[in-house]
Amino acid sequence: MDELVLLEYPAPGVARLRLNRPQALNALNLEMRRQLARHFHAVAEQRDIRVVVLCGAGRAFAAGADLAELADCGSIELMQRQVHKLWQAIADCPQPVIAAVAGYALGGGCELAMHADIIVAAESAQFGQPEVKVGVMPGAGGTQRLLRAVGKFRALKLLLTGERIGAAEALAMGLVSEVAADEVLETRALELAMQIAALPPLAVAQIKEVVLAGADAPLVTALMLERKAYQLLFSSRDQQEGMRAFLDKRAAVFRGE
Repeated sequence: MDELVLLEYPAPGVARLRLNRPQALNALNLEMRRQLARHFHAVAEQRDIRVVVLCGAGRAFAAGADLAELADCGSIELMQRQVHKLWQAIADCPQPVIAAVAGYALGGGCELAMHADIIVAAESAQFGQPEVKVGVMPGAGGTQRLLRAVGKFRALKLLLTGERIGAAEALAMGLVSEVAADEVLETRALELAMQIAALPPLAVAQIKEVVLAGADAPLVTALMLERKAYQLLFSSRDQQEGMRAFLDKRAAVFRGE
């Protein structure tokens, strides 16, 4: 079986998942989705992995779904594939996920990028949800994640026209975290990953969990989640180490305990 997703370990505490169908611009066929889900499930169980970087091989991040697998697919067959469970493996990843996006991130590729917690876009990056142009709509969170990222009016413009936007416009509307030159994209994503990996993993995990859980909750509930997570971290050794190291004017060593 071809390795459609490569698992690499470019730095301590960092796993990198690389979509590996460059001849198809990393179009997301069913087998690639399955391999991606398996890797995310495996990485989620590794305590020594603190950050995940997601990128594409070749000229694209992911050009979208593989339409050759969908053109003749019926509704019942589509439901039976249960692809939403494969996407859920990414959404449930406890470690921060950084998407390094170069070239096309369209349709399912844009949805995949929006599953990440940080998006670093190359200057060549192109984002869009063009599903309407082939008679359908986003089906892996594109309508909802895009809405939450950029707001109703910008989201609906992209969703209803299928237009693409470049990295600079994506940054201006809040769809990406930062923009880097193509030649340093993965270096920059790895720098961010290493920076986060050096921090206390329990605090990092709680920050991600509370932000995502609180985003759709009433403010009073979200503040309660934040408060409880904050209090919980005071039972960790990393909290003691971090504060003592600060007072002692030395570098802290965090162990995730």
